[in-house]
Amino acid sequence: MAVPKKKKSSSKRDMGRSHDALKSSAHVECPNCGELKRPHHVCGACGHYDGREVVAKSAAA
Repeated sequence: MAVPKKKKSSSKRDMGRSHDALKSSAHVECPNCGELKRPHHVCGACGHYDGREVVAKSAAA
């Protein structure tokens, strides 16, 4: 069985956990309607992406 030869210090233990924290989700303002949306996603409020309407307004609502 694999057992560590030396105790791992609290500093090294905590540095190993440096990437475990939850990251905040990114949001940007839609240039068409001003609602918050995820980057590189179609706006859920107006259906626009990259300056053009890709989802019909009735389907977006």
